[in-house]
Amino acid sequence: MATPKYKTSKSRAASRKAENMKLKAPTLVPCQTCGNLIPTHRVCPKCGYYAGKPVIVKDEE
Repeated sequence: MATPKYKTSKSRAASRKAENMKLKAPTLVPCQTCGNLIPTHRVCPKCGYYAGKPVIVKDEE
C-alpha cells in the first residue's frame, strides 16, 4: 500500500475539508401563477398553486 512521502499540512487538509462543507444556495424558480420565488417541486405558499393547478385553497383577505 502506498504511503505519503510528506506530511499534509494543517492548512492544506483544512482547505480540502472546507471545500466539501460549503453551503449551497437553494435553487429557486418563479411560480407559474404569481411569480413568487419558491424551491422546486413545492407548493407556492403565496397562492397555493403547484404546477399550474390549485392545491391549497387560500382565503382572500
